[in-house]
Amino acid sequence: TPVLYLEMTEATPEAYAAERVPEVVALPGVARATWWRNVYRDRPDLPRELAEFDTLGVYECDPSFVPPATPDGIAGHHFLRTPRPGQGRLTGKPTVGLSLVLISPPTDAEAQDLRDWGDFVHINHIVEAGIPGFTMITPYENATKGDPRYMHFYEFDDPDAEVTFKRMRPLVEARIGPWGSPECEAWAVHPALRIMYVNSFALCGERTA
Repeated sequence: TPVLYLEMTEATPEAYAAERVPEVVALPGVARATWWRNVYRDRPDLPRELAEFDTLGVYECDPSFVPPATPDGIAGHHFLRTPRPGQGRLTGKPTVGLSLVLISPPTDAEAQDLRDWGDFVHINHIVEAGIPGFTMITPYENATKGDPRYMHFYEFDDPDAEVTFKRMRPLVEARIGPWGSPECEAWAVHPALRIMYVNSFALCGERTA
């Protein structure tokens, strides 16, 4: 998908689907909408710079899409596919869970270093670990090049998104070394890494344009 437009809100999935999805899915360039429930609010194990939220709206769009104004209580983020491909596998099963990872560099000059680490180190080791439930991991960049600069969009075919997410670390450690080792530290963190938001989401509904 060349463009993903995300909306984040404290509205319930049911209210968001009824009140907001019809407005956005009717916009030019929007092909499909899905909405997702946050399954681990206020997680303590990872830092967060964005405000926490209950419901995630994801809109699959073509390059003609122009993001709409957002009403009070909704934050919108417009992402474009990076030139590098996603990594992972297609299982033939639908995507029913997500891990949403939003990161930024401290400065624009460090953006390419962060992108290279994301593509060639971090995501690559995850894919090589063959984690059950993980399918595709696709990188996107903020259309404004502002915060959050990059999105790693992890798709799961296992409906228990948080359980699937937690399979990742032990399986990667088994391949490259235990937590705290230089090899594992090089996979987990980078000098230019700012974690803006990470969480797991379960599919609630979908609608096509």
